[in-house]
Amino acid sequence: MKSILIKDTTKEEREEIIKSSLDCGGGCDMCGLCKVFHGKDAETAYDDYITGKRSYMEVSASNGS
Repeated sequence: MKSILIKDTTKEEREEIIKSSLDCGGGCDMCGLCKVFHGKDAETAYDDYITGKRSYMEVSASNGS
């Protein structure tokens, strides 16, 4: 498994990590991610990680996931 650490990834790689692991893209409310992210999509909820401001774990903890 490739590292998800900010120091080991580019912004584009972090976007892909979030898209591939958290974004269902279905627009369906059956998975519950909307509740976890307080109505935000995964890319919005993880923007601080994608832009390199906070680690994946920090953002996850603040989002309640």
